[in-house]
Amino acid sequence: GNTCFMNAVVQCLSNTAPLAERLALGRYRARGTRAEVTHRLAALVRALWTRDYTPQLSAEFKNIVSKHSSQFRGNAQHDALEFLLWLLDRMHEDLGAASPAQQSRGPTQVGGPPPRGKAFGLGLGPGTPGWGFARSGDPPHPFPRSSLTCPHCLKQSNTFDPFLCISLPIPLRQTRALNVTLVLQCERWRFVRVGLAVPLLGTVADLRAMVAREGRIPPEQVILAEVSPRGFLRSLSDPDALRAAGEAGPVYAFQPPPSRRAGTAPGSDWLRAPGLRWDWRTALSSDCLHRAPGGRILLLLCNTAGTGPQLARFGPPLVLREERSVSWEQLQQNILAQLRGVLRGEVRPQGTGALFRICLAGGSAPCTYLSPQDPHPLCHPAIDRALQLSGAGGPPHVRLTVEWDMSTKERLFGSIQEEVVQDAESVRRQQQAHGQQHSCTLDECFQLYTKEEQV
Repeated sequence: GNTCFMNAVVQCLSNTAPLAERLALGRYRARGTRAEVTHRLAALVRALWTRDYTPQLSAEFKNIVSKHSSQFRGNAQHDALEFLLWLLDRMHEDLGAASPAQQSRGPTQVGGPPPRGKAFGLGLGPGTPGWGFARSGDPPHPFPRSSLTCPHCLKQSNTFDPFLCISLPIPLRQTRALNVTLVLQCERWRFVRVGLAVPLLGTVADLRAMVAREGRIPPEQVILAEVSPRGFLRSLSDPDALRAAGEAGPVYAFQPPPSRRAGTAPGSDWLRAPGLRWDWRTALSSDCLHRAPGGRILLLLCNTAGTGPQLARFGPPLVLREERSVSWEQLQQNILAQLRGVLRGEVRPQGTGALFRICLAGGSAPCTYLSPQDPHPLCHPAIDRALQLSGAGGPPHVRLTVEWDMSTKERLFGSIQEEVVQDAESVRRQQQAHGQQHSCTLDECFQLYTKEEQV
């Protein structure tokens, strides 16, 4: 007997228990013959709940609606919300109270209680923070209270405005899953990938703090960088927005090697307990912060082979601390010592020659190579510029790419590819948590709607 938009609204009202009870039991006061719409709606709701429904009741309700509103005549389609607002406003008029639309055109009250009127109960229940209600013999009518406080004189003004409906914001997910590969100075747990829930609107400083908590290390000892299958992309600085972190390439977290102590083997203090909780606090060393040519600097290294589209990274990325005055031969020997675990056999340094080339990644020039003929290659001016541009957060460092030709790489390393990374349980947990559809309660929507904000 009616159309779909009208049926949807009637079903919603009929299943709103407090309203349906008042309509079905006749617990409302109406203005005689003017309340035709409310009487027909009450008869329809009563029939639905007493199993006395007939299609004729729906047809009569539609005819009454068409009589009082020409826009709903015929069988044309309409917006259900538009009809709901019209129907609720009409019920207010039928019940002898000024409609919210009419009340909103009246004078605005500031700092006092909301207007008193005979309003039908169509909104929030009592006790909701931030809401006022008209008091009368009929159920309360909701008035949202808008409080404005001056930050200078602290004067507060309150305004009330009746409403029929509210457009509530839906709380969105505030975090996203990000995997970070931790580079450890330990043979057993050298590479571990952990899953983190990072804030969408956070900065790299937030990520650095999360990695520090995960590893129980000082944040200033964490170096964050994006490493792609072709080599280093960029280092992450604290002011950088976190929304783009990890999009260009996986994020790696490096920690400078610990200072060697007498009678202590390298890496013996790095893993305090099984799993992922290790202690890097013993790695604190002020010499990693020195930028003077005669001090030590931190080097992030990755090995690549091939050219053009065939260029690919192989082996693990490394982090070294070297003297600025180191020679090419000693630098080459130290790099080979770090790679001894993936070399096919022992490799002797090539004297003044070179097994590979070393390119400064992300330098000011498109491609800056360190020279084997330079007695102190790490004193190159490009190294100084790279240190100055290393960004805020974490120890100053330089990213270097060790370039091998394919024949030498195959002879010394074989078919080795990237490092093997073990996933922690947090990777699966974060992917599962963020893969599910985000849900929220109606109460959370109201909390976000009434949240205080700075104008």
